[in-house]
Amino acid sequence: MSTAVSLRRAGIGTERRLIAWWPLAALMILAAALRFSTLTQQSFWYDEAFTPVHVLHASLAATLRSVVHTENTPPLWYVIAWADARVLGTGELALRLPSALAGVATVPMAWAIGSELTGRRTTAIAAAALVACNPLFVWYSQEARAYELSVLTVALAMLCLLRARGAAAAGEPSGRWLAAFAVSGSLALLTHYFTAFLLLGMVGLLVWDLVRERSGQAALAGSAGRRHRRATLSAVGFIAAVGIALVPLAVAQGGHGAQWIGRWALASRLAAIPQYYLTGYSGAPLGHGIELLVALPIIVGVVFGLWRVLLPREERGAMVALVIAAAGILIPFVLVGFGADYLGPRNLVAAMIPITALIAVVVPSQRAGRVGIALAALIALAFLAISVDVDLSPRLQRGNWRGLARTLSGGSSDRVITTVHLGSAPLEYYLAPLRPLPHDASVTVREIDETGYSPLRPGAARPPAPGFHLRERRNVDGLLLYRFISSVPRTVSEATLRSHVITPTQPEVLVPAHSPVLAGPTRAGAGRAQPAPSGKTT
Repeated sequence: MSTAVSLRRAGIGTERRLIAWWPLAALMILAAALRFSTLTQQSFWYDEAFTPVHVLHASLAATLRSVVHTENTPPLWYVIAWADARVLGTGELALRLPSALAGVATVPMAWAIGSELTGRRTTAIAAAALVACNPLFVWYSQEARAYELSVLTVALAMLCLLRARGAAAAGEPSGRWLAAFAVSGSLALLTHYFTAFLLLGMVGLLVWDLVRERSGQAALAGSAGRRHRRATLSAVGFIAAVGIALVPLAVAQGGHGAQWIGRWALASRLAAIPQYYLTGYSGAPLGHGIELLVALPIIVGVVFGLWRVLLPREERGAMVALVIAAAGILIPFVLVGFGADYLGPRNLVAAMIPITALIAVVVPSQRAGRVGIALAALIALAFLAISVDVDLSPRLQRGNWRGLARTLSGGSSDRVITTVHLGSAPLEYYLAPLRPLPHDASVTVREIDETGYSPLRPGAARPPAPGFHLRERRNVDGLLLYRFISSVPRTVSEATLRSHVITPTQPEVLVPAHSPVLAGPTRAGAGRAQPAPSGKTT
């Protein structure tokens, strides 16, 4: 009989554990469905295509050299991408897979962070649901770049920090959690430079704990306190050492590809930060009305939660999330005033983890009751609706360079392609083998394909060189193709091609890798198209 009672109690305990964990399992399934079901639906855009075209090489050493000379991000993601490419290749599924896995893995991290901040299951569910559905997190979970990995490593570092502080506050050993914080924080630094600002906020909290301990306000004392101090200083020193070791790399990279940030008005960038969080990276076409609809339950929920007054533990949890988020956003903003302007909204993606944790603490707070829970659910549903809308609406997706490449693939083999700067790497990827036409060079072709997007420059339909005429116009989900042909091969200079593009932005000129190229200006005069002499080139 005692055995039967024990078995029954064990069964009840297992059932209760399953009941406690099923919301997390359901949210992870939802997160995986949002990320994996459409992982290859959109084509690579410039940054993604740049990696397999220009960064990844057969050897890891050559890949790391390319990271130094062509990128402005630490090397961890590229090492993972290199290993991934050796096994799975360089297709969209293969290169996006690490980001998708990181995106799903962030959901249980958010759950654990919410639980640590308040000790309430409601906070854990809210944090996990918001991370699972948020369109910004979903977007970068489907991008072959380092952003989502930085989100995961920051979430892991934040969780380790919370558990270390919790152990210290309870008078328990905190060394293993501080060691885990040092490792996860270092991985975050090796993934994206902007994680340094979030880590500064976390380190600031640890230093504050040491100050309180010195003043006798902390739980640890005696030998336990000394061990905690040593472990804290060791963790901070380890992260600092990794950060210092990355300085030469950051200097050598010199902000490759970051020039677009300075050309974007600071006020517009600041406005884009909440817009990215509310409607995703591509949500601008939805308009400010949709942004307001998504923001409304967040604003109402935060105001209502604060009005009902947070419990002491909720207040402490909210302050921790606020400190980390403020460090991650305000420090780079202050640095703009000192000439270090790298405040691109996408660089702040990882800072949205403490922002999400803050919302999850305040909106469904205990005293907010069912109203707070309903508002948190409404926020998650709004995020989910936008994430689904991105899957259904080409206007909210990455430019369809893959579709445009299919259209271009039926053209003449003796051709040249002009495109916007952001189209060069995708076209090189999907139409390989292509290569840039050198400056001051010329090429002999029968076809000139001009690609871009609206707004078009005046005279876009006018032939780019004498002897060519417009044969075809195509629109591929907003990407435009103007195909010009000539009855005979004609030699056209790179300067002529660069001066006539359909989109008024930085142009790129691409030719098939096998095309003979004339060095220097054409014999008949630079900038004028000429029939090829006797059909031959030199």
